[in-house]
Amino acid sequence: MLYKVHGVAADPADAARKALAAGVDYDLSDGSVYRTLVDQVRRGVVPEAELNRAVSRVLAVKFRLGLFENPLVDPDYAEKTTNSAEHRALAKKAAEEEIVLLKNENRLLPLDAGKLKTIAVIGPNAADVHLGGYSRDPGRGVSVLDGIRARVEPATKVVYAEGCKITTGKQGWAGWYENDTQLADPKAQEASIRAAVDVAKKAQAAIVVVGETESTNREAWSENHLGDRDSLDLLGAQEQLVKAVVETGVPTVVVLINGRPLSINYVAAHVPAILEGWYLGQEGGTALARVLFGDVNPGGKLPISFPRSVGQLPDYYNHKPSRNRSYAFTSRQPLFPFGHGLSYTTFRLDQLRVEPASIPPGGNVKVSVAVTNTGDREGDEVPQLYIHQKVSSVARPVLALKGFQRVHLKPGESRNVEFTLTPDDLAIYGAGMEKVVEPGRFEIFVGTSSVTTLAGQVEVKEK
Repeated sequence: MLYKVHGVAADPADAARKALAAGVDYDLSDGSVYRTLVDQVRRGVVPEAELNRAVSRVLAVKFRLGLFENPLVDPDYAEKTTNSAEHRALAKKAAEEEIVLLKNENRLLPLDAGKLKTIAVIGPNAADVHLGGYSRDPGRGVSVLDGIRARVEPATKVVYAEGCKITTGKQGWAGWYENDTQLADPKAQEASIRAAVDVAKKAQAAIVVVGETESTNREAWSENHLGDRDSLDLLGAQEQLVKAVVETGVPTVVVLINGRPLSINYVAAHVPAILEGWYLGQEGGTALARVLFGDVNPGGKLPISFPRSVGQLPDYYNHKPSRNRSYAFTSRQPLFPFGHGLSYTTFRLDQLRVEPASIPPGGNVKVSVAVTNTGDREGDEVPQLYIHQKVSSVARPVLALKGFQRVHLKPGESRNVEFTLTPDDLAIYGAGMEKVVEPGRFEIFVGTSSVTTLAGQVEVKEK
């Protein structure tokens, strides 16, 4: 109980009175605190009107949700729709669209399934389905290993080795709820890493699936249920596993399954192809296999920067101008910037237009850019619009994302993408906390990530 930790209440009854008076209408813990209110109301310690006020607000939400008209779940309908073909298709499409291609040196990806006689699938996250916290068991799940096995040609052999473990306890979604999670001893993994190397040597390509699990990346709600870390490096022996596979000389793809960005310095420097999957969901293995073998061209973009180390944190693209110094002996640039994501094809952005060139404080700005698929595959690109005001009454970030669009283009196809910047987009809260569009010059940037490629400007003039 947090009231014990913070020392703000003497007991559960005291905590209940203070929380109710502060406007907390519902006890979202185990209910033990608010159960004391029944006796407190009966004894006149807590006014019944105060409890009624909280109850009425909870009931009002339930009324708006329609729970009183339809209070019960239809079990036949639930069984019919849960894991239906329609829902599985949606889960697969969502996974396909969120996968981010971080690196693709010498166009290693997509893999040519018809030319590969043996593929090695290696890693602690390859054979389990990872869904993230609070997911429970969906009743169906496709691991990366199973997805690859189902996708390859009949004549292609898929060999598997775990390589190393991340934790010693339960794997997959069940690990979220397990207390006292223990890391696997890296030294105890040496034999399994050697076995993975032997497996990799038999293959024409190795897919190494590493990252985090639900038991290492989760809500930390007590001292015996921890989830925060002081490092973003790969846990345990995972980097040693990747290094050992890379050193075989077999073309290697690393797939990341994780819930937060990782400082994968060795992987970024030495692995030719890297895919970020996050938690891919129940159809993730199918989706990832379709990306690996080119049935789907990845078009996802990073919603967060990947730092080189925790020492770079906070590491975000929209920092204040003064937070722009390099670190001693290393770069201030992240491993992969916000908005980054590659494709199996190539795109060109040009013909940036910002119209009109000047506006009053209440005016709109039209920004357009031509996006062209210059490669040999159809695919998605996500042009991103950022702004920066050169001089303002309060410090503004060096970049602020104000719009993006995902467009699908065939080879050689070009499309004009338009954005509208409104007064709300240009406004700030000034020194007096009033929302205002200040006169001055705004820089307009459009690119395929926060490392932008095209620049224009608009002038906001006094009325």
